[in-house]
Amino acid sequence: MTATAAPETRPRLAPGVVTGADYRALVAACKAGGYALPAVNVTGTNTVNAVLEAAAEARSDVIVQLSNGGAQFYAGKGFPDSFQAKVLGAVAAARHVHLLAEHYGVCVVLHTDHANKPLVPWVDAMLDHGEAHRRATGRPLFSSHMLDLSEEPLEENLATCARVLERMAALDMSLEIELGVTGGEEDGIGAEHDADQADNPKLYTQPEDVLAAWDRLSPIGHFSVAASFGNVHGVYAPGNVRLRPEILKGSQDLVAAERGTAARPLDLVFHGGSGSEPDKIAAAISYGVFKMNIDTDTQFAFAQAIGGYVFTHETAFRHQIDPATGRPTKKHYDPRAWLRAGEQGLAARLAEAFDTLGSTGRTLAG
Repeated sequence: MTATAAPETRPRLAPGVVTGADYRALVAACKAGGYALPAVNVTGTNTVNAVLEAAAEARSDVIVQLSNGGAQFYAGKGFPDSFQAKVLGAVAAARHVHLLAEHYGVCVVLHTDHANKPLVPWVDAMLDHGEAHRRATGRPLFSSHMLDLSEEPLEENLATCARVLERMAALDMSLEIELGVTGGEEDGIGAEHDADQADNPKLYTQPEDVLAAWDRLSPIGHFSVAASFGNVHGVYAPGNVRLRPEILKGSQDLVAAERGTAARPLDLVFHGGSGSEPDKIAAAISYGVFKMNIDTDTQFAFAQAIGGYVFTHETAFRHQIDPATGRPTKKHYDPRAWLRAGEQGLAARLAEAFDTLGSTGRTLAG
């Protein structure tokens, strides 16, 4: 009689936006199951809906996130107050996701991306709305926020993170921090020329800094670490980016050894995942990465699909009446047609990401 492998035991969660204990259970399930979730930066309802559609089709959970610029665009570039646009755009997007996510039948992590020192007030303002939402509904508005203070001295980075995490922990939210500098530029955060410095030591997080973050933050609440191991934002020519995921293992091992925790105590995040080699992605996941950002690839997929549609129907974007046939071209220049093409392009690229990260068919929604 041939022995069969024991079935994978996973928690079952209600579909929709996951927060608090459900969010932590989802992170733990990713690490225990050896897979990760793609994180997609969204800019409007089209990109949000495409992400939810792709996740439902793949039966995978997913991470929806907004940068400060994406949130501002969501509110409208013409909004008279740019700071309030970043705040209210994020809030509006969050409410949109809360309303629809459960009906797509998957679990969704709702997150905001890089906030450097000038953008700390943005996070504080979103927490003002989060506190109001918690009072009204009993749940946080977002699953987590990110502070990227990697360009500041370590003590200042951790002190600010500790202050914000105290406020977030009271809402049962999680904080994502960055240690070491992810190269390239992401919506105004960072500098593109950094990505060309493949041997730049700032692109590699020091395990001792991670241990310091553990000591400072773990007594306060849940946090994850965007640790840099040579990763950069954007896609670059081969040889320009040298990933060293073993650095992640060094940080995990140091915290476990020095503080007597279980193996892989850190919840790790992979920024700048677009264009990475599959073997490096697999290694990073094995060392405790549960989240990988793929904004560059999904942006291109959305744009490429729309570009292809426009090239195919070029006449419709020049003439309301086709001069060759005399027929109206409205059905081709209707925004619903070409925006739908963009949604389908993004969803197709995201389906690849689910497969690469091993999350296809593994939703915890039940």
